Amino acid sequence: MRIALQAVVVISSLFLVLLILMHKGKGGGLSDMFGGGVSSSLGGSSIAERNLNRMTIIVSIVWVLAIIGLGLVARFQ
Repeated sequence: MRIALQAVVVISSLFLVLLILMHKGKGGGLSDMFGGGVSSSLGGSSIAERNLNRMTIIVSIVWVLAIIGLGLVARFQ
């Protein structure tokens, strides 16, 4: 159980980083410093941005639940 939860945490962490980096920058801040100010054709659709937001929220919920599960497993072992 512990190994499965650790695998879920690692996979969801990597996927979450990828999803967050795919978000369109809002201007100003660190995203402009590293070239995020350049507009791309991928972020133009509001439907695609909404779906990306939904996927990010779902993956973050899975990540949080896996972390809580790992904490419970460690507590009761």
